[in-house]
Amino acid sequence: MNTPENDPVIRVLDSPLQVDAGVWNALLAAQNLNEEPNPFMRHEYLAALLASASATAATGWTARFVTLWQQGQLVGACALYLKDHSYGEYVFDHAWANAYHQHGLAYYPKAVVAPPFTPVPGARLLARDAATRLRLLKAVVAWCAQEGLSSLHLLFVSDDDVAACEAAGLMLRRNVQFHWTNRAPGYRDFDDFLDSLSRDKRKKIRQERRKVEAAGVRFRCAQGTAILRADWDFFYRCYAHTYAEHGDAPYLSRDFFERMQGTMAQNWLLFVAERGGLPVAASLIALSAYDALASGEFDQKNKAKIAYGRYWGALEHIDCLHFEACYYQPLAWCIAHGYQRFEGGAQGEHKMARALMPVKTSSAHWLAHPAFADAVERFLAREDEGVQGYLEDLARRTPFRPFRPSGPQSGAAPAQTPQPAGLPRSGDGR
Repeated sequence: MNTPENDPVIRVLDSPLQVDAGVWNALLAAQNLNEEPNPFMRHEYLAALLASASATAATGWTARFVTLWQQGQLVGACALYLKDHSYGEYVFDHAWANAYHQHGLAYYPKAVVAPPFTPVPGARLLARDAATRLRLLKAVVAWCAQEGLSSLHLLFVSDDDVAACEAAGLMLRRNVQFHWTNRAPGYRDFDDFLDSLSRDKRKKIRQERRKVEAAGVRFRCAQGTAILRADWDFFYRCYAHTYAEHGDAPYLSRDFFERMQGTMAQNWLLFVAERGGLPVAASLIALSAYDALASGEFDQKNKAKIAYGRYWGALEHIDCLHFEACYYQPLAWCIAHGYQRFEGGAQGEHKMARALMPVKTSSAHWLAHPAFADAVERFLAREDEGVQGYLEDLARRTPFRPFRPSGPQSGAAPAQTPQPAGLPRSGDGR
């Protein structure tokens, strides 16, 4: 029986450092029993964004972590940020902001629940169970209304988050990313993977790889503590150069990656391209799985391991180097190390030619203004029809070759061709 002293207590904090790292990470680990924890919601990652001055009030990301406590135990939490712009989110609402402005209304500040600069799907509402997750979300909406914010946006949410958002009456928005999925059992090697593709796709990939090899480029990779300070320095030089080429400053500071080296080294994999013995490009991949942590809070048994393409940069142009550094090298590594999925990041229909298949992602939105909420809801309904049509069109352009059985004497079961998430397989009745 609930009593007042047992009722959950809401606390809004202005720094992740106000929550014990082990307690936060343990709650994160409990969100999905089938996959390794998403590293971008780890306490160390969120704390590094703040401490490195990458995501602060000065850069338009004011932390307001909403936490739910019961009898002194953390039972719910989310990383909320007050925003005075819409950059670094990858779910675009600039048109909504413009409409508010045209009607003399303030769209900013708004609230965003997501790790900054990180378009990777995962748990946003950390909670011990579904009822607590819904209670947490309702508390967040009430807090936003109390603060007079125009809106609340939960970006790249998990399926459990979607269920809570639907129950709370938030509007859902769909988008598309491209992910590579290992088959079951896994590919033997990269050539085995290529054999699953259509002839023209195999030919194109082999041509691209030969161009990089003919240019004299060789790759080396390092994981975890094997990534040396000099490697991190070179990577950041490439990363910053990519932004500079577009006239922008990088979102993340060098100090952020220094903190990653110190607190989350096991979650990073670095590919360095070299020509003539000198480094020319780098690609940094995040990993969900790692060997061990001192706190021992994660059990890796039978959990899917996921790699995430995150950052890349090159100091000189070499034809097809981007494809090799950002797709082919990571995919070959994933196959060799038994990873089940490689997520290629936001956007990029060109990734389908490299067997990264379309996956539907979700975000959820609450707008305080009733008239604007109605208008946005109608817009999202039309947009969702377009997204579904886009997915169906992409499904007709599969890069995989059709399965051809070798005959009745073969006892091997056919390997299923990966298909876009959110679309039915033929015959499954959906």
